[in-house]
Amino acid sequence: MPTSPPSVLWLRRDLRQGDHPALLAAQEAAGPGGELVPLFVLDPALWEGGGPVRRAWLAASLRTLDEDLAGGLVLRLGDPAEVVPQVVREVEATGVHLSRETTGYGVRRDTRVRAALRSVEGQNGVAWVETGTPYAVGPGLVRTQQGEPYKVFTPFARAWREHGWPAAAPRPDRLDLVDLPSDGRAEQLLDEALTADGLPQLPPAGEAAALRRWREFREHDLAAYRQERDRPAVDGTSRLSAYLKIGALHPRTLLADLAEESGEGAETFVTELAWREFYADVLHERPASAWRDLRPALAGLRYDEPEDAVLAWQQGRTGYPMVDAGMRQLLAVGWMHNRVRMITASFLTKDLHVWWPVGARWFLEWLVDGDLASNNHGWQWVAGTGTDAAPYFRVFNPVTQGEKFDPDGDYVRRWIPELRHLPGAAAHRPWDHADGYAHDYPRRIVDHAEERREALARYEAAR
Repeated sequence: MPTSPPSVLWLRRDLRQGDHPALLAAQEAAGPGGELVPLFVLDPALWEGGGPVRRAWLAASLRTLDEDLAGGLVLRLGDPAEVVPQVVREVEATGVHLSRETTGYGVRRDTRVRAALRSVEGQNGVAWVETGTPYAVGPGLVRTQQGEPYKVFTPFARAWREHGWPAAAPRPDRLDLVDLPSDGRAEQLLDEALTADGLPQLPPAGEAAALRRWREFREHDLAAYRQERDRPAVDGTSRLSAYLKIGALHPRTLLADLAEESGEGAETFVTELAWREFYADVLHERPASAWRDLRPALAGLRYDEPEDAVLAWQQGRTGYPMVDAGMRQLLAVGWMHNRVRMITASFLTKDLHVWWPVGARWFLEWLVDGDLASNNHGWQWVAGTGTDAAPYFRVFNPVTQGEKFDPDGDYVRRWIPELRHLPGAAAHRPWDHADGYAHDYPRRIVDHAEERREALARYEAAR
């Protein structure tokens, strides 16, 4: 029998057991013989706005975690400000443990839950214990010598490395869990999410799958990562972003292993992790930048709303093979190579002159790794409204980008069957070949050279 009140571990973006400081803190607070309540609250405000792909990925991740916990995950549906206090009452817990959240919505939600816990009747105060964050260095901790947040990546990355991070937390030897029922409606929503129509092929979910993927990448692809990461036809990236997004894996775990590696591949991978942390820091400091221009310099820029062209972009039917291959990959597997994300984003914002949130929302709708900070600030970097100091002249040429990073045309042919008859780099220029459109590949919806000139003219006028 337990000798002390149980601890509630409120899970959000930390669906794992290893390298989980909040879990260890909850276990320690419960004391010898104490039990834990691993709780996940299906928040309607997030669930309903998440899109089918993110809902399915969350559902798969929760199912896998529940299996790892031998059915001990407690799943409830409702407003966390009501659900968390209710669970505390049910088990007479004296503490709620969690990883600190730093997004705008997360901070507001946690403030409400913390206030609600103060009014729990029959309790002599419920401890609120935040331990760790989803990041190696918590957003808000890396600062300039003047105490200000960094606005540019390179100096942030340098200071981030100098700041350092804690060692990876040990995995608990065992967990004693309270036998508490889940909410039937919440379980039903997970089932519905996993069986929704039109879902892309999702990767294997869960902590074990994340660690297995990391081991495979580290052993086979890390050494060549710097050279291969920009080639979408090559499986040269880690594909860990979906696991980091859901918290099936913590970046500290990766950094601990990378500290044992040498070479430019490991160094470049650390830099990519720093980008993730930088964008989280930017969003923490400027929550409104999630859906508004970070820099006001282009506030007067004129945008278009070409519905037919945006639909062609979404469906991968713009007539530009590299753009279309990326958009079709997104719809098929819920993921897109990062180099191609930049190319497709540039096409929407610079060739079609559409405001970046339109594309950011579409990506979040379909990306299994859809992370608000990384996705939306990545879009702003391309659009010229984000952290880059002088981006107005940067317009990706979708043809030359394809020829440079997919020189053999393999990526294009993989996702565009209408062009599989064109050999090598010819797949990037079907208009140059007599049979380029023999299989009904669409004609180009715009002329890139003309739209590039138009984009630069609009940028100059707005500046």
